[in-house]
Amino acid sequence: MTDQPETAQFNAASRAEAERMVEALLFASAEPVATAELARRLPEGTDVARALDDLRARYEGRGVELRRSGDAWAFRTAPDLGHLLERHAVETRKLSRAATETLAIIAYHQPVTRAEIEEVRGVSVSRGTVDQLIDMGWVRLGRRKMTPGRPVTFVVTEGFLDHFGLSSPRDLPGLRELRAAGLLDNRPPPGQGGEQEDAQQQDSLFGA
Repeated sequence: MTDQPETAQFNAASRAEAERMVEALLFASAEPVATAELARRLPEGTDVARALDDLRARYEGRGVELRRSGDAWAFRTAPDLGHLLERHAVETRKLSRAATETLAIIAYHQPVTRAEIEEVRGVSVSRGTVDQLIDMGWVRLGRRKMTPGRPVTFVVTEGFLDHFGLSSPRDLPGLRELRAAGLLDNRPPPGQGGEQEDAQQQDSLFGA
């Protein structure tokens, strides 16, 4: 007796039903959900990309919006309404200057090795600094470089992108925006200020 192919449990969802299913999955998840995970949960043959586009269009301009972080999706408060939730925000531990600079270098130069981070910063990077960023879920190990010693690299995570409302590393903001988000120290180095300071620190941190 020949094996018969397994029959799909559901037929492909209609366009409207697919949108409803994606909406339900995203609302039920505390974390962003990857496109591949959505496809795995939906009936075979469902056009997940179109459902996401339809859902994002439907929520555009509302109090919550559908946002993409890397290859994952989540509902987030509209940027112009964030001030309404400030009272309920959880205050997180402030990163040290070394940690903020290390995070910025990783974000703008990824994948980057520890030696390359130290070259940009001009000082050594302690293991604890990188471990803190990894523990926060903002940095993870990347592929090893094909260079002598095969050093590991570091890259930012989808959690980092989600926290700062970025779709991909290509959407990383400029220096002023990073300061406004608390990612960089707002105090200019002694003897510097204004746009001159911005340009010099941008060069030193990001190799721009």
